[in-house]
Amino acid sequence: MSMHYPVALFCYNRPDHLKRTIAALQKNAGAVETEVWFFSDGPAGEGNSASVDEVRKIIENVEGFKSVRVVKNEVNRGLAASVIAGVSAVLEQNDACIVLEDDLEAAPFFLDFINRGLSSYADDPDVFSVSGYCPPVSVPDDYPAEAFRFPRINSWGWGTWRNRWNRVDWDVKDFDGFISNKNSVKQLSLQGKDLPVMLLKQQTGKIGSWAVRFNQACFREGKTNIYPVKSLIKNLGTDGTGTHMKSSGKYRVQLSDGPLNPHPAYENSYISKAFREFYRPSLYRQLVNRIKIARYLQRLR
Repeated sequence: MSMHYPVALFCYNRPDHLKRTIAALQKNAGAVETEVWFFSDGPAGEGNSASVDEVRKIIENVEGFKSVRVVKNEVNRGLAASVIAGVSAVLEQNDACIVLEDDLEAAPFFLDFINRGLSSYADDPDVFSVSGYCPPVSVPDDYPAEAFRFPRINSWGWGTWRNRWNRVDWDVKDFDGFISNKNSVKQLSLQGKDLPVMLLKQQTGKIGSWAVRFNQACFREGKTNIYPVKSLIKNLGTDGTGTHMKSSGKYRVQLSDGPLNPHPAYENSYISKAFREFYRPSLYRQLVNRIKIARYLQRLR
C-alpha cells in the first residue's frame, strides 16, 4: 500500500497560475489525505509586492487537503534557494516528499503515481527520483509497462526521498575536475547535450538552478529515474510568464486520461534515444556551448 507523502509547492507572483495548480491538485485522488506545504518567496522589488500579496491571500485560504502549512520568505530568495531550503525542511520530518511549482497543472492521477512510485522504489538503490512530467516522446507500441527509466531527472512535478536528497552536493565541489574530464562530460551528454553547459552556467553564476545540481548528483552516483509513459503534468509557465521559461510550444503535452502504474519500469533504448533527441540543442547552440566550455578550461590552466 502506498503512503500519502506531503507536497511542497513553491510559489511566487503568479496568482492565476497558482489557482489552476491548486485546483488541479485538489481534484487528485488522495488530495484529502495529503499535507501541503506552500513556500511563498518574497518580492524582488516593489513592483512584485502586490502580486506576492495576492498569492499569499490565496494560499492562506486553501482547503481540500488534509492540512496546509504556509512558509513565507520576507526576502526574495529565488527559486533555486527556495527549493533547496523548502524540500530540505519537509524531508527533515518525512522520509519522502512530492514537489510542485506554481505553474504546473497535474492530472487527477498525479499524486497516485508519485505516491506509489515513492513507496515501490524506496528501497531500490538505483532510483533517484520519480517524475510526473514526461516530454512528448513516442513510446513503442509493444513497450510492456506504464513507466520507464531514464537517468536524467525531471524538475516539473516529481518526488524523492530524504536519503537521496541528502546526498546532493549543492556546491558541486568536484566541478573543475568533472568539466576537465572529456569522458565524464561525454557521459553526461548522453542524458542531454544541454546539461554540461547548464552546469557550467550554474557554477559560474550565470543561472541559479537546483535541478542541474540535483541531476549532477544523480549522474555521479549512476542512478536513474522513473517516468510515466504519458505525462501527468502540464507546464503552464511555457506561456512566457515565468522567470526561467520563455514562451514555447515544445513542451506541450496531452495529459494522461487514466491512472498509470509506476512499477514496473524498464530502460528502453528507443525511448532513451527519443528522450535525448528531445533535449538536444541546435547545432549552432552546441557549437556555442563547446566554445563556452573551452574558454572555461583555458582559464583553469
